[in-house]
Amino acid sequence: MEIRTAQKLAWENKTEKGFNTTDVPLEFGLLNAEIGEAFTAWRKRLPDFGEELADIFLYLVDVAEMNGIDLDHEVTRKIEKNVRREYERNEHGVPVRVSEG
Repeated sequence: MEIRTAQKLAWENKTEKGFNTTDVPLEFGLLNAEIGEAFTAWRKRLPDFGEELADIFLYLVDVAEMNGIDLDHEVTRKIEKNVRREYERNEHGVPVRVSEG
C-alpha cells in the first residue's frame, strides 16, 4: 500500500469514528505513547511488536493529514535527499555528514 493511500484510509477511519482531528499537540502525545508501547513490545519480544509499529505509522500519517502534508511525497523526497548525502567517519567511528550531495 502506498503511504498516500494509507494516509487517506487512516484519516477516513479517524473521522468516521469521531477521533481527534484538530488537536495536533494531543496527536503528538498519543504518537509518543505508541512509540513507548512499541519499545516495550520490542524489548519484551512481544508478538504485537509489528502492530505497535503500525500504530506509530497511523498516528504519524494522521499528524501529516492534520497539517496538510502529503507524507508519501515527503518520504520520497527525503529518501532521495538522503541518498545524495555523503558521510565520513570521525575519529570515534561516528558517521558525520560532509556533503548534501
